[in-house]
Amino acid sequence: MTDELETRDLPDAFAASDDRAGDAASTPATAAAPAALLPRTRWAGIVWGLVFAAVATAGLWLASGEGRVDDVVGWIRSLTVASAIGYSALVVGGILLVTGLVGLLRRAQRAVAARSQ
Repeated sequence: MTDELETRDLPDAFAASDDRAGDAASTPATAAAPAALLPRTRWAGIVWGLVFAAVATAGLWLASGEGRVDDVVGWIRSLTVASAIGYSALVVGGILLVTGLVGLLRRAQRAVAARSQ
């Protein structure tokens, strides 16, 4: 009765039946893990982390110098509408470029994993 309550309360992934335990004990352990069981590299986190680190470094450089902030404020005030739209399009393009790079890295990783299986 106690075993039924314990296994019934556990999710299916954690409830081990006797036949599964017997199969695991009868099969020898392999030296190398299959490629499907190895953790994947999270390229999005790496690439976006590098982008955010570069933006933070630029912000620290900007804030650390005397007169740099005033120069940037003067540059922003001198922008025309057309140049502001152009710079905004440039920023959106940079974000799309990074997103595309992450997608290409993920696709390449999946292709390598599919070839190794």
